Amino acid sequence: MASSEVASSAKAKYLQIADDLAAQIRSGALAAGAAVPSETELMGRYGVASGTVRKAVAELRTTQLIETHHGRGSFVRSRPPVQRKSSDRFRRSHRKAGKAAYIAETEQSGGKPSVNVLFIGPVEAPQEIAERLGIPAGTQVLARKRRYFRDGVPTEEATSYLPWDVVKDIPEMFAENPGGGGIYARLEDRGHTLSEFTETVRARLASKPEASALALSPGSPVIHLVRSAETKSGRVVEVCDTIMAADQFVLDYRFPAGD
Repeated sequence: MASSEVASSAKAKYLQIADDLAAQIRSGALAAGAAVPSETELMGRYGVASGTVRKAVAELRTTQLIETHHGRGSFVRSRPPVQRKSSDRFRRSHRKAGKAAYIAETEQSGGKPSVNVLFIGPVEAPQEIAERLGIPAGTQVLARKRRYFRDGVPTEEATSYLPWDVVKDIPEMFAENPGGGGIYARLEDRGHTLSEFTETVRARLASKPEASALALSPGSPVIHLVRSAETKSGRVVEVCDTIMAADQFVLDYRFPAGD
């Protein structure tokens, strides 16, 4: 048999195994949260070498049907996506009700939200952030870095960058809990009334630190979202750089059809 035919046969075999396991997952034979059979079990079941089994498992990770944890094995995914509605999540009514955007959107999806504050303090503004804020790169800004959870599962990591002259006299901005409604409510309390949000969205593979932070399998996709918050006076008072687990979110936008 020619080498090309051997390669084609091997590919067909691991795809066949992946399809078989995918069918078991979709039918419920392999339930959400259940362990995927071990490499040894799959080798015996399908009569193939370890390399073929590993390719089949990698295929299932790529299609987001399973997740692999180092030292523990692979498991059927059980985390439903969070509905992330851009047209609703920043409504002023949420802030007046004392709910920050993530809290509001997670509760609306039926989940239990929580947040860990990783860092609060002065940093030099990176180039892209500085451009959005309209300041020179390296200018001192306040950074607030958080990791967000839904039902105890990490879903996103976000860093807000705020102009130092805007926040230096707002003590709540330097606290882990800035109070009801989050940092946007504190900005508006001080007269920085928000009028518009601009989001830039990219899809890419997670870096190793990102995969670790969000408990993702190697090679998992993430959504990289950068948002600018602009006031009625036209000043950008916050840029939020966010990495989200792609399987956890549906980006749902509503906007008017212009002339």
